[in-house]
Amino acid sequence: MLTGILLSLFVGFQLIPVSRENPPVTLEVRWDSPQTRELAKRACFDCHSNETVWPWYAYIAPVSFGISNHVMEGREKLNFSEWDKTNCDFREVEETITEGEMPLWNYLLMHPEANLTATEKEQLLSGLRATFQQDPPRIP
Repeated sequence: MLTGILLSLFVGFQLIPVSRENPPVTLEVRWDSPQTRELAKRACFDCHSNETVWPWYAYIAPVSFGISNHVMEGREKLNFSEWDKTNCDFREVEETITEGEMPLWNYLLMHPEANLTATEKEQLLSGLRATFQQDPPRIP
């Protein structure tokens, strides 16, 4: 009986719509170098751009709810694909990366390529600093 109820709930959860869209890129940031973009793509783009690669498990509830929420929140804070709508301070980005808050630990479990070495983190931060200086976010 309990198994049937749980199975019904699981199946029912699959019917709840979840946003997994990638809106069009309105204005991508002018990167200081291709290397900075590549490092950001590996470690940041899935949550901080409109170029999210939605993995298979992003289509299975209830995990899909959390993933969709993380991506939407990430895009609201910093979106490299909507630089004309982004209001983000580099110091906040730097602090978040330096303190190891990003990428999220649970993201790294399924995306080991996003786990940058100390040298790569330094290169990313240096490149992002230069990028933010040459092309600051458009919204003051």
